[in-house]
Amino acid sequence: MSLKIGIVGLPNVGKSTLFNALVKGSQAAAANYPFCTIEPNIGIVEVPDERLAKLTEISKSKKTVPAVVEFVDIAGLVAGASKGEGLGNKFLAAIRECDAIAQVVRFFEDSNITHVAAEVNPESDIKTIETELQLADLATVEKRLETIEKDIRVGDKAAPKIKEILTKIKGLLDAGENARVANLSDDDAKLIKELGLMTLKPMLYIANCSEDQLSDVIANPQMKQSKIATAASLAMTKGIDFIPISAKIESELNELDDTEKKEYLHELGIESSGLDKLIKKAYEILGLISYLTSGEQETRAWTIKKGWTAPQAAGVIHGDFERGFIAAEVIKYDDFVANDGWTKCREKGLIKTQGKEYIVADGDVILFRFNV
Repeated sequence: MSLKIGIVGLPNVGKSTLFNALVKGSQAAAANYPFCTIEPNIGIVEVPDERLAKLTEISKSKKTVPAVVEFVDIAGLVAGASKGEGLGNKFLAAIRECDAIAQVVRFFEDSNITHVAAEVNPESDIKTIETELQLADLATVEKRLETIEKDIRVGDKAAPKIKEILTKIKGLLDAGENARVANLSDDDAKLIKELGLMTLKPMLYIANCSEDQLSDVIANPQMKQSKIATAASLAMTKGIDFIPISAKIESELNELDDTEKKEYLHELGIESSGLDKLIKKAYEILGLISYLTSGEQETRAWTIKKGWTAPQAAGVIHGDFERGFIAAEVIKYDDFVANDGWTKCREKGLIKTQGKEYIVADGDVILFRFNV
């Protein structure tokens, strides 16, 4: 199961710099002028999971395969993007293909890097991006509502429900709200998935801070007294997750090996890198978890939706696993580690044979039985 996160924001807020820092080996263009990024840059990033190393060691696996996240660095949006300003239509199309949106908001001050609005104002920047996405979605919804009546007349059974959903969303967008405020059920969301509504997607805010600002946040983790409290409060009141990151520090971390990275983070008083925080938060808001497989050939993490059954989880390995599902042999990660793997867990009766109704939990170590 793939996860694609679009990195958006105004020009010159540090999107490409952050992207280069997050994606090892990537060199997206980063320059001091608007629309430096024309075609979206794409990078694959491993999902940090310390459990994999331990399982690999126990199973003596020949290889380790982590879950991955695809980051898409999308060119800067500007006021009027919903009407095509600044190649807006092209950039908006790239956002529609993503599962979640990470909006980079500039907090750092630097006279050598121009700001499209001539001043650093996080609240204004957030509003600009939000408005453009809402206007673009409104145009999409209105266009679909113009054709839905024909579908209703010809007897399309889903059309009346789609009209009801879109009418509700249009009301929200007209009022300056995001489509996600509608809190659609999974079934309702599937009915309008093809529209790719951007304000329906989960959103995270990334505050691109200076090193001093990031240190201030670390000293004031609740952000009540920090220098970026106003924008943080804005994000929180809108129900959007907020992550303070320094693209400069992330760039420096990218040049270090794992040991040096841990030492540097410790010196800064940071528990984990901005990348780790971003991926974990993305998993959280998208309702994703990982289950694990481990054996002599490989140890691997598999991404699934929280609440999925054992057959559904098996399906991400191969469709035949889901179609021919017989049972899942499940060990909790802590039991697997405490007892050095499959053999001792089997001897102690710690392996539970689960059927089709079993709901897979994060960190389950699983061996699937199937027959096709």
